[in-house]
Amino acid sequence: MLLVIKCLGYGGAERLLVDMVAAGDPARVAYEVAYVLRAQNALVPAVEKAGIPVHALGATHNADLRWMRTLRHVLARGDYDVVHFHLPYAAALGQMVVTSLPRGARPGVVYTEHSLWDRTPLVIRALLRASLRRGELLVAVSQASRDALPAPLRGRATTVVHGVDLSRSDSLMARRAALRADLRAELGVDDAELVFMTVANLRPEKGYQVLLNAARALADSGRPVRIAAVGRGPLDATLRARHHELGLGDRFQFLGQRDDVPQLLAGADAFVLPSLHEGLPVALMEATSVGLPIVATSVGGVPQILEDEVDALLVPPGDPGALAAAMTRLASDQQLRERLGRAAKQRSSLFDIAEASRAVGDIYVRVARLR
Repeated sequence: MLLVIKCLGYGGAERLLVDMVAAGDPARVAYEVAYVLRAQNALVPAVEKAGIPVHALGATHNADLRWMRTLRHVLARGDYDVVHFHLPYAAALGQMVVTSLPRGARPGVVYTEHSLWDRTPLVIRALLRASLRRGELLVAVSQASRDALPAPLRGRATTVVHGVDLSRSDSLMARRAALRADLRAELGVDDAELVFMTVANLRPEKGYQVLLNAARALADSGRPVRIAAVGRGPLDATLRARHHELGLGDRFQFLGQRDDVPQLLAGADAFVLPSLHEGLPVALMEATSVGLPIVATSVGGVPQILEDEVDALLVPPGDPGALAAAMTRLASDQQLRERLGRAAKQRSSLFDIAEASRAVGDIYVRVARLR
């Protein structure tokens, strides 16, 4: 079984892949992993630690297509029953590589849709549809992701709500007081302030401009609220400039790329996700697993797994006023935070990476039999 993904940096799909192989049954599936962009390799040690072979395909940037030749060599040397592509770039081009192999040597193919089909660039969508062969199966990470697929692909797609390693969450919650103290010391936060954490790469679809404007409104209201953001990405300079323009100072802190996200979440007081569109974000599932009260936008698969006023406060996307109002309400009401946090923890039982790994393993068996 070869998993192929564009990069192995600290993105949601990338972290999900690492957790999936770690949760897999080695007696059933022998995993290997390949990634396209050579420099985006932060999670490689975590994969190798699990005893999984990793193939660096060596691309230096998106237009460097030499990785396709390297992938063909990997496939030709290996004896793979199935290749599982994650994210549209790797899938659109990687499936062409599979097709270039002699018919009898081609592995079966699975593709996971992590976001929403119509948010993928048109040229990649066209390549992806053209490269999908009859008999290939798709996995959608949420019902919203499946619903957004074109009808011919939707019929081949299975919704598998992925998740996180729930075995770690209880130990993190048991250490919450210490983790909270560590986080507050790092941020310079006093006991009267409430810390909202967000985890998302600095990309347009993650809604950081909205969150920054909401942070300004919270500051103007005098609420003792801090916001900390984990992530990196192409909007780094733009968002830092906007942060400076709004005069937010340490009320909003960019923490950059971190490898201790579960600990940071367990040490926070609440979680906020201002995304403009989503499939089903891993960070949101992680937040539920440690019982954080949540404010999130009602996009993609989010309202399909969280219910407004029951286990989260959901607001429309792109509305800083509504986001600030929900965050204010949460910051002002301890009982609400406690109620939503308990409900989120209960909801997290749906997001079991071990169960998701078994479900995807069943799909591998079906694909392998169709070869």
